[in-house]
Amino acid sequence: MTATSMDKPNLLLVDDDVTFCSVLKPALEKRNFQVTVANDIATGIKLAEETDPEYAVIDLRIGLESGLELVKKLIELDSNTQIVMLTGFASIATAVEAIKLGAIHYLTKPANADEIVSALHKNEGDTSVAISDSPLSVKRLEWEHLQKVLMQHDGNISAAARALNMHRRTLQRKLEKRPVKE
Repeated sequence: MTATSMDKPNLLLVDDDVTFCSVLKPALEKRNFQVTVANDIATGIKLAEETDPEYAVIDLRIGLESGLELVKKLIELDSNTQIVMLTGFASIATAVEAIKLGAIHYLTKPANADEIVSALHKNEGDTSVAISDSPLSVKRLEWEHLQKVLMQHDGNISAAARALNMHRRTLQRKLEKRPVKE
């Protein structure tokens, strides 16, 4: 390891989107991070044990697994790890769980490297965040409810579908769709 790479903080990037990682890794390296990449949770845990990252950027949905498991494991390994949860499938339920498990921020995709670095260094809440004047749409409320029930059943789609009195495939189809914005 060179003297310059030792000066850079370790950052673990875990996302199953290989293309996204191949773009984000050099962008984060230009911003003075030593970046290691994993495309699945098992590799992410192995790399975390080897590199002891100060920072981590974790996708919420990694293949069929939940990045929330990785957030929990990283905090168990080192409670000082600054973790940003990144997702294309944002919901209030997953945001709350990510923060409760130890993530310091929750960003929706697409997020650029500057937004991610800013989130990694943001340790306090922001009282100036705008509060919406309109309630969530019915479609968004449905998405939030499905996410909440899924979280209550530890991500088990079959159990959540039973609780919702819904066929498992119907729930899977609804979860595969991108959430509506409002």
